[in-house]
Amino acid sequence: MQLTCPVCKSLLEQQGKNIRCGNNHSFDAARQGYWNLLLAHKKRSKDPGDNTEMVQARRQFLDGGHYQALSGQINQLALDEIKGTENARILDMGCGEGYYTDRLHQHLLANGQSVELTGLDISKHAVKAACARTKEIQWLVASGADTPVPDQSLDLQLVLFSRLMPEALAKPMKAGSSLIVAWPGADHLIELRKLIYSEIRESHFNPVDTLKEQFELSKQVTVNYQFSLNSSEQISTLLAMTPHGQRLKAEAQQKIIDQEQLDLTLDVNLGVFTRL
Repeated sequence: MQLTCPVCKSLLEQQGKNIRCGNNHSFDAARQGYWNLLLAHKKRSKDPGDNTEMVQARRQFLDGGHYQALSGQINQLALDEIKGTENARILDMGCGEGYYTDRLHQHLLANGQSVELTGLDISKHAVKAACARTKEIQWLVASGADTPVPDQSLDLQLVLFSRLMPEALAKPMKAGSSLIVAWPGADHLIELRKLIYSEIRESHFNPVDTLKEQFELSKQVTVNYQFSLNSSEQISTLLAMTPHGQRLKAEAQQKIIDQEQLDLTLDVNLGVFTRL
């Protein structure tokens, strides 16, 4: 996929392991194979995004297959939106360690859909882990607030459990292109939340309201099913990758881990939005 310079917005041209714009701003490929286009003054901290421990925990949990059915539903929605588009340009915004991105890529190719797929995350630890999954996807460390791709160039964008920035999301998308958003339903991991919190707060987040100036909801589906964690290690991994677990003191974490079995609900909303 064509990239733009994060400094001056000019197109970047690749020459081997280097990309450079006409104004001579230059970026070298990282050893793992990704491009780091996150400028130092754009960082809110020295090491933004998920840290190594959270990335490793998320990768271990997702590779356990607990969210595979959710991934499958996302893949089918994506295929339906771009079917027949030659070399569809797709961006997975906030791709994390690449589980959903990699499975999407495999699904599209298996169904004969040609794509240019890019995964972007602000965490270099996450993108390094994504590179270990596959080198067939273009991986970027960059800011989702200023996506380094040309305006009106994307056929599809995905934002799975990540922050919604309507104007930034809309800018690189073609008119009539599709945005797939995933957000937790009311019962998502409700059993774990009841173990952690004395009072469960209901979320009133509605992406339709957030996106309504630039996008229109065209389809919404809910993915809801039960799954079980059957070891202390699996429970510990879940706690390590969720914000719920991050807020727990060590003693409270251990009490949950010692249960050795945890029956859980996956409850996730998927919305397909059309760029106005």
